[in-house]
Amino acid sequence: MKALLRRPSGAIGLVLVAVHVAIAVTAPWIVPHDARAISAALMFSPPDAAHWLGTDHLGRDILTRTMLGGRQALLVTAIATPLAVAWGGMLGMYLGLAGGQRDDVAMRLVDALLSLPWILKMLLMIVTFGAAPQVLVPVLAFFYGVPVIRIARAATQGVVARDYVLAARARGHGRFSIILREVLPNVRDALMVEGAMRWSWMLLAFSSLSFLGFGVAPPTPDWGLMIADSRSFLAIAPWAALAPVAALSSLIIGINLTADALAKALGLDRAHSAPQ
Repeated sequence: MKALLRRPSGAIGLVLVAVHVAIAVTAPWIVPHDARAISAALMFSPPDAAHWLGTDHLGRDILTRTMLGGRQALLVTAIATPLAVAWGGMLGMYLGLAGGQRDDVAMRLVDALLSLPWILKMLLMIVTFGAAPQVLVPVLAFFYGVPVIRIARAATQGVVARDYVLAARARGHGRFSIILREVLPNVRDALMVEGAMRWSWMLLAFSSLSFLGFGVAPPTPDWGLMIADSRSFLAIAPWAALAPVAALSSLIIGINLTADALAKALGLDRAHSAPQ
């Protein structure tokens, strides 16, 4: 953490993420207006003293909805990201340690899953089972855990030939014991950086689903949904779209800056963690 904070990019990234998390947690008690209050008299009102970021096509306060718009996305992705890294990392470490035919078959399945556009895969699941958080969490965790398998497997293959792994095998330790005691401590840093990257991609995926109408249902405030609602009025009320775009962008930038600084602080090359 000290090495991370000593880097300007890491400090800036952590501050951006911390501010967004703090706003998401406290927003219900500090927002200036009712997020669902509709007023025909206030439609497309520009920013003023009463509405700092203006109002949208239904007269709703943009600042209020922007402050509340990240709550669902942060909640869902904060649960889905550790799940994706956990199951993808464990399977990747197992395959990297086991090798052989099981590894070959499993990696061909991973290649097949990665060959399909993520949006089509997730839309199929969401259309089938719905867009509730209890559906979005496992869907995001599954599809974004698949690339983690390749990262964890590659990191494990660089560890399995080490003396301490060979000694553990010679002592008769089982595969899962070797994974937990010998492999995981040596690939943990790569998985931490990968988790930070997956978080930012999940946030974009969640907002994209809402933008397409398959995520958060109106009138619940959500950045992707706000952008979708305001895209037809950019010529007359651009502030309605700019606020959620700025909020989502600043959060993604904060996470990516933190991930880059974390990789450098841990002595990792982030190019090795690029999406596969």
